[in-house]
Amino acid sequence: MNNFIQQYKKEFIATLNLALPIITGQVGVMLMGFADTVQVGRMSQGAVQALAASADANGIFFIIAIIGYICLQVVAPLVSSAQSANQPAECKQLLKASIIVSLIISVLCGTLIIVLGLNIELLRQPIEIKAITQEYLWIIVVSIIPSFIFSAIKSFTDGLSYTKVAMYITLSALILNIILNHILINGWGIIPALGLNGAGYATLTARTYMAIVLIIYTFRSSLFKPYLDAKIAVDHTKTLVIKILKLGIPSGFQGFSEVAAFYGAVVMMGWISLHHKAAHQIAIGFVSLTYMAATGIAAAGGIRVGMGMGERNKTAVLKSGTAALLMGIIFMGICGLIFLTFNDFLASYVKDERVITLAAELIIWGGIFQLFDGIQAVSLGILRGIADVNIPTAITVIAYWIVGLPLCYLLGFSLKLEHIGIWIGLTLSLMVSAGLLSWRFYKKANAMKL
Repeated sequence: MNNFIQQYKKEFIATLNLALPIITGQVGVMLMGFADTVQVGRMSQGAVQALAASADANGIFFIIAIIGYICLQVVAPLVSSAQSANQPAECKQLLKASIIVSLIISVLCGTLIIVLGLNIELLRQPIEIKAITQEYLWIIVVSIIPSFIFSAIKSFTDGLSYTKVAMYITLSALILNIILNHILINGWGIIPALGLNGAGYATLTARTYMAIVLIIYTFRSSLFKPYLDAKIAVDHTKTLVIKILKLGIPSGFQGFSEVAAFYGAVVMMGWISLHHKAAHQIAIGFVSLTYMAATGIAAAGGIRVGMGMGERNKTAVLKSGTAALLMGIIFMGICGLIFLTFNDFLASYVKDERVITLAAELIIWGGIFQLFDGIQAVSLGILRGIADVNIPTAITVIAYWIVGLPLCYLLGFSLKLEHIGIWIGLTLSLMVSAGLLSWRFYKKANAMKL
């Protein structure tokens, strides 16, 4: 055991130093959505309807936007690999290419979100929340442009191992979002109470702030000057745009498969009742926080694996991937124990006893599937580090669409387990994904000839 710890100690420390700021930033982003849920859930009137509407609107937004977010994450390992190979001009062109990609996918994803929003009745959700769902969605869809630009530049700074930059900006944006939520949701002075729409305007403002501040800092800081001033012998930005899209779009569909499956669960909850849907929104808020932390470990693992690829060091690739997986298992295992122990307390912030009871039951299942969620999230990150995206995409489609969603329906409705059955189906899909993706990394990494 001591030999193992000594062998991996340096790798754990390096990965942790990268991961902590990324995790803080990722959790900060999710806390914005979580703050919306908490503050909307405490509205004196219409809280249940607003929670259900935000579940639909955020579900539609993220089911499409996740494609862009994860697509842009592939830039970080590419930048770290170029830096390890001492190619500053390549890093500069990757930044330019990633910003171009962010604008392209902003238009594509934004259009798809609007189309889905206009046809929301196809989801067969309660008709009384359709109008407020669409109003909120039209507000937050505008935020996709600054949000993607921020993600593109963040991938550049993260890839150079300056992960604290985006973290500090995200945390300051979180504070801004909470303050604006309080003012705009509840009203203040001459500002009227806007309810759920107020949370939408707060989110739009916070995401715009994040993009503007990161742009200013990156292009004015001395940290990035050696890369931004690097002379380009041959401009192949167009080639890099195509490369990012070729790697990023399949990676994005990995995230889409999972988020779409979880949104499918939101839709199914709406078939049961508004209270079940609101409870699902509360429980998934906690699960999303820990998941985003796991994706922070995944991003750090992908960067470390990318460094190993740049150095053409197979041992470094395997050690980096293993260290990231172990960190993911330990972290999510601890989170799972917290969910299992404090489920009633975690669900108690909303002002509806029936919703609290249902949410507490779902948080227990969230605690059970934490471990598998962490393994599959980190596995996807380190697979992106070795530029393996197509087979992992197929694995996620099978896990969530062939296994997960059918089981959710079978257990929830055919076997009448309702909300519990739906979450058991989600748990089983995560187990399949975790097993196959971690196996894929070791199979692919061991077969590489660097």
